[in-house]
Amino acid sequence: MFLQQVRTEVSKVTWPSRKETVITTIMVLIMSVAAALFFLGVDWVLSTAVQLILGMGR
Repeated sequence: MFLQQVRTEVSKVTWPSRKETVITTIMVLIMSVAAALFFLGVDWVLSTAVQLILGMGR
């Protein structure tokens, strides 16, 4: 009974094509690299600012 319901529900799913899967994967990788570079830049700016501020007191 349960497995029959599962099979029925799975048959209703619209599975993505191979092309859609590849494009989506590439987009996720590009956005991940872009986010990593953005946060690398923000981290560098903030760490430089903190070093400058803390260095003033010396």
